[in-house]
Amino acid sequence: MTVLVTGGAGQLGRSVVRRGAARGLSIAALAHSELDVCDEAAVERQLAAVAPTLVIHAASYTRVDDAERDAERAFAVNAEGARLVAGACARHRVPLLHVSTDFVFAGDGARPYREDDPVGPLNVYGETKVVSERHVLEAGGTVVRTSWLFSAHGPSFVQAIVRLALAQTVLRVVDDQRGCPTWADDLADALLELGGRDDRAGIYHYCNEGEITRHAFAVAIVDHARRYRSLACERIDPISSSAFPSAARRPALSTLDTSRIRGLGIATPPWQRGLDATLADDLGGG
Repeated sequence: MTVLVTGGAGQLGRSVVRRGAARGLSIAALAHSELDVCDEAAVERQLAAVAPTLVIHAASYTRVDDAERDAERAFAVNAEGARLVAGACARHRVPLLHVSTDFVFAGDGARPYREDDPVGPLNVYGETKVVSERHVLEAGGTVVRTSWLFSAHGPSFVQAIVRLALAQTVLRVVDDQRGCPTWADDLADALLELGGRDDRAGIYHYCNEGEITRHAFAVAIVDHARRYRSLACERIDPISSSAFPSAARRPALSTLDTSRIRGLGIATPPWQRGLDATLADDLGGG
């Protein structure tokens, strides 16, 4: 299998390269400087040159707060870029896996979100991803939603908390947002496994096992980080989202139901394993 990865320099793209190599696959991971997904001609050229048997579309404008101020750019990269990539894949008859987000949901539910639950994004970033999903599905591609992605390649919530904990004695982290952290290596494995199957149509949810609040996740990050570094942090205070204003609203509950992808035999390990590996790489020189 030959895999073309858009957004190849990002944390997921780099994980796909590493995990693909472990499987003996040929991976063409293209950074933005090598492939602008908003350039239709460039997309066509790369598909023709690489001749992939699978495309993983991981390129995305992910700066959630910045998207509120630069909606035009966010829609261009996320929505129009997905339309162009999906259209090219359809013309070349190449299977496409498009990576989306838990932020397509409003977060006001009482249980983990299933693939067929109504979307209702609270911010521009989520809106762009809803449109991107529509383009991909119309072109016959597959959507894989994930949540709270992290890896040693960052940037992510994990690196942000460690950076703060190294410098500050008291951290304040929201305690009214719940979700499931996802290690990029586990997601990469899932995408590569799903991409090799015939029964991959529609939408799938993938995240690691273990629902947690942002505050509790921060506590776990700091506890794990202490194995490798002396930290300034003495305590982490829980606060409400209203006490930490941001340009973009976040869903209160964005846990994803992974029953469908697990039904294919694709594992969703606990996030603690990925956190251990990430901090070992970041702080322990692993």
